[in-house]
Amino acid sequence: MNYKEFIGQVQHRLEYAQFGQAVRATRAVLTTLGERLQEGEATDLASPLPMEIDRYLTTADHGQRFDYQEFLDRVADREGVDRPDANYHAQQLVALVAEIVPPGNIEKAHNGLPEDFDPLFELAEAAEE
Repeated sequence: MNYKEFIGQVQHRLEYAQFGQAVRATRAVLTTLGERLQEGEATDLASPLPMEIDRYLTTADHGQRFDYQEFLDRVADREGVDRPDANYHAQQLVALVAEIVPPGNIEKAHNGLPEDFDPLFELAEAAEE
């Protein structure tokens, strides 16, 4: 999958009219996720993604400690949406990433996060079943 296809998928899933809105959501979610993950987990998750996308994960300030509510607050601030939308967008982005990366990479990322991050992976796990 290339960059335009990836962002097109995000645009479709989030029902955004403009490409730029999908880019902003992608950047907000993946940068924040990259901040929470350890560097190795972020790199593993990023490696199969288009290079224009993987940098959001790989260039983040890794290994920060914050809970899921803080994660949602950061996504909401970066994207300019409210917390419920931030949650939905994050779930959709993680589900899309889970379709692209090997299952072990998404599991490693999930296992590296506290239990309160489980909602982030709900759509990805539902798609596996």
